[in-house]
Amino acid sequence: MSYLLDLEGTPKDFSFPDTSLALKDPDGLLAVGGCLSVERLYNAYKNGIFPWYSEDDPILWWSPSERAVIFPDDLYVNRSLRKFFRKNPYRVTLNSAFQRVIQACAYIPRGPGNGTWITEEMISAYVALHHAGYAHSIEIWQDEALVGGLYGVLIGQIFCGESMFSAEPNASKLALVALRNHFQPAGLTLIDCQLENQHLINMGAISITREAFIKKLKLSQSPIAKKFLQATELNPLDVGN
Repeated sequence: MSYLLDLEGTPKDFSFPDTSLALKDPDGLLAVGGCLSVERLYNAYKNGIFPWYSEDDPILWWSPSERAVIFPDDLYVNRSLRKFFRKNPYRVTLNSAFQRVIQACAYIPRGPGNGTWITEEMISAYVALHHAGYAHSIEIWQDEALVGGLYGVLIGQIFCGESMFSAEPNASKLALVALRNHFQPAGLTLIDCQLENQHLINMGAISITREAFIKKLKLSQSPIAKKFLQATELNPLDVGN
């Protein structure tokens, strides 16, 4: 049985339906409408749901039947990339320029058919989620220029990645490795990539079932220590070893 819930007019803390009720076609569509409040977004991610829609669409909420994930130990850094990282001129920071990262993810030119889904409404919502302590960013700098990064939502020990960008070679890959290396000692168990693409597959992403992902999510909700979430500069020499 599938079920599509209309969230229009519901309170911000209204519960989502069980993800097993998501549509099969389109795969994973669970609910429509509502708002992007901090409460609703956090509730969505906590239950394995994320918003994804275009500028002229209502808000669409998804929990696909297959989830792309990277286990921290399986993040793949090939030999040439390790060599590049050792010689890289980049500087790496955490939570130092969240709004600039999400704006760069929204506006950086992408290939044909890869337009942005990061609307102005979503930018405002995720900045609010960042200020509430749930959304985090990794920034890659070349001198004083922001040249790469990623952002996502941390639910316990699982990082739900939303988007990344790269304006210089390998900058987004460096951000992903820096994310793993910083949070794994704090207990990171999984990086959620939502949907597969070749870039993520090359970095070690695999698909697991929705049921397996939800189970891991529910088992990994102990919070990561606050000291790992404070804005800081990360040591690039720890990246790509």
